[in-house]
Parts: sequence; C-alpha cells; structure tokens
Amino acid sequence: MPAHEFAIETHGLAKFFGGLRAVDGVDLAVPAGSTYGFLGPNGSGKTTTIRVLLGLISPSAGKWQLLGHRMPEEAMAALSNVGALVEGPAFYPWLTGEENLVRIDAMGRDGQRSTRGARIADALARVGLGPAAGRKYKAYSLGMRQRLGLASALLRPRRLLVLDEPTNGMDPQGTREIRHLIRQLGSEGTTVFLSSHLLSEIEQVCTHAGVMHRGKLLAQGTIAELRATSSPRLRVEVDDPGRAGQVLGRLGMSHLERSGDNLTGALDGLRPEDCCRALVEAGVAVRMLLPERPSLEDAFVALTGEGFDVAR
Repeated sequence: MPAHEFAIETHGLAKFFGGLRAVDGVDLAVPAGSTYGFLGPNGSGKTTTIRVLLGLISPSAGKWQLLGHRMPEEAMAALSNVGALVEGPAFYPWLTGEENLVRIDAMGRDGQRSTRGARIADALARVGLGPAAGRKYKAYSLGMRQRLGLASALLRPRRLLVLDEPTNGMDPQGTREIRHLIRQLGSEGTTVFLSSHLLSEIEQVCTHAGVMHRGKLLAQGTIAELRATSSPRLRVEVDDPGRAGQVLGRLGMSHLERSGDNLTGALDGLRPEDCCRALVEAGVAVRMLLPERPSLEDAFVALTGEGFDVAR
C-alpha cells in the first residue's frame, strides 16, 4: 500500500522516560478511511503514543506522518485536518457547554463565524448533548464531559479523528450512542484512530486494530487478520467432563478449560466432527458441541501469553 494511503504512519517511534521505555520502536500503519482500534491494557503506551503523534510531547526516536505530512515539520498543515480527544477534555467550568464550544471554535484559524452556531448545534446533537447545551460545564457528569470533548473535535470537518478512551465514564446507553457515532463517522470516510482497553469496543466498531503491550506494537491488521493469529476453539457440554478432557487431550487439543460440564479448548487443526466422534466412541454423551471463532481476546493471549485482565 503506497505511503499516501496511510492516515497515520510511524517508523521506530519511541518515547523513553529515564529507564522506562513507554513507547518502544512502534511502526504504525493506519489506512486512510479505516476505523483503527489501538488496543492494549492501561499502561501499555497507548496515550503516550497519541501524545507524540499529535506533537504534544517530543519522541525520543523515530519518524511519523499524519495525513501524508511529515511531523513535526508540517504540523500546521496536518493538524488543521485532525480532531482529537486525549486524556479527558479541559473546559471552563463556569461556562455552559455551548459557550465553551463557541470559544474553542473562535480559535480556529479560518474563522467561519457565519456557520458557527449551526456547527455547534450539530456537534452537540451528534453527541447527544443538545438538551444540556445551556447547562454549566461544572454540572456535567464525567460521561457528559467526555461527550463535550468529542463535540469539540467534531466542530469542523476532519479527515482524521484521534480518540483516547472516548467512552470513559459513560453509562451503557451513552456508550452505545458514541459507538454508533464512531461507526457513522467511519462510513462517511473519516479515519478514526480509537484508543481503548475495552476488547468489545474495538471488536464492535473497528475495521483494523493494533495490539500494544508494554510499549511495543505486537501486531496490526484487519480484525479478521488479528483473530487468525489464534486457533479456533471448540466448546462441548458432556456428561463426563473428566473423561472428555482425557479424550480430547489425546487427540491433541490444547488449552483445555473446564467450567462445570463444559470443556473449551483450541482446535489446533482438529475437526469438530472428529472430536465429537472420538467422544461418542469413548462412551461420553455429548449434549452440545459448538465451534467458536477466535476473538480479539484470544489473539491477545496468543500474542502475549498473558490474559487480558480488563473489563470487556
């Protein structure tokens, strides 16, 4: 894929804090028009990477481009087409949500005063804050503050949106609404770079993803490509799970896990029908047999050898 087709591209990007390698040789390739999930546990280096990408801090090593522009040399040209929500928004607490957006929009280089009111109203409506536009920011909940931060990123048309944990602090309804908005933005052609520690969030809204772990980018690609890094699994419900485990183990099934009368394991090339036949021939009654496609959690475990100990 030619370089101009990447909205974000990095080569050996690194950021060190003393002996801590917060970001260690990251090579990102975010296709233009994709919704790219930047996945990893808290502390894996995601936010530090984003701060470097946006020019908020200087890297220790490496090069990067945003929308085909070399950074930081061409930051003005690049960042005028980038909207961002990083580490929680900062607003004037004594102003209303609408008044805060007026001041943010007024800082734009091109003015656009004639369309300001309509654009602010549209941004507030898109994030579900229309009814709360006149309330003071200090009265907003954490989820509402996140929504206002996202609205500020949507005040003008953007080719790239960089969102760091955009659903942080939101209730389930708000989370669903923001996920729907992200899908809509992606369908409109906007590249969305979404940092999250929530596996389900990435799987539901993203076309591509990258897996961060201890400062390193372990893998990236389409969601299907990442899932393919781990083996499909098989779940069976039987009358004798102990005996079933022995049978499946002899067949070569690995990572067997038991929960009550259920067994789950990696197929590792085995066919589900062969597993069923072996169980029945061994006198094990099979109540249920269900092949399961690999998930991003399976991919993370396969890449790191560790569990993903955060909420899904």
